Amino acid sequence: MKEIYRHHEMINVANFRDVLLRAEIPCIIRNETLAMSGITEIPIPEFFPNLCVLHDEDEERALQLLRDHQARMSAGSDLERVCPTCKETNLGNFDLCYACQTPLTDILPC
Repeated sequence: MKEIYRHHEMINVANFRDVLLRAEIPCIIRNETLAMSGITEIPIPEFFPNLCVLHDEDEERALQLLRDHQARMSAGSDLERVCPTCKETNLGNFDLCYACQTPLTDILPC
C-alpha cells in the first residue's frame, strides 16, 4: 500500500479517490474519520486524510490519472459541455453530468 495524496480537506481526497475507483484502481482513504471529527483543523499533516493505492504497482498509473484529472479540471473550468443524455449544460471540468450522472469525459467542450 502506498500513499499518493494528502490534503487537509476531505472533499479533495474523496474527489481523487473517485477518479481512481472509476479507473478500477483499488484504493482507500486513511484518516477519513479523523477528518470528519474536525481534528484536521489542527495543521498537523499526519492527521490529514490521505489516499492510498492498495497495490504498489498501481502507483504510477494512479499518479498519472490524478495529474491528467487536475489538468482537465484547470483547463476546462471555464468551458461548458452539454450532456448527450439529458441535454443539461455542465461546467467543462465536470466528469459526470450533475443532473443524470452520465459520463462527460468523451464529450468535447462547447
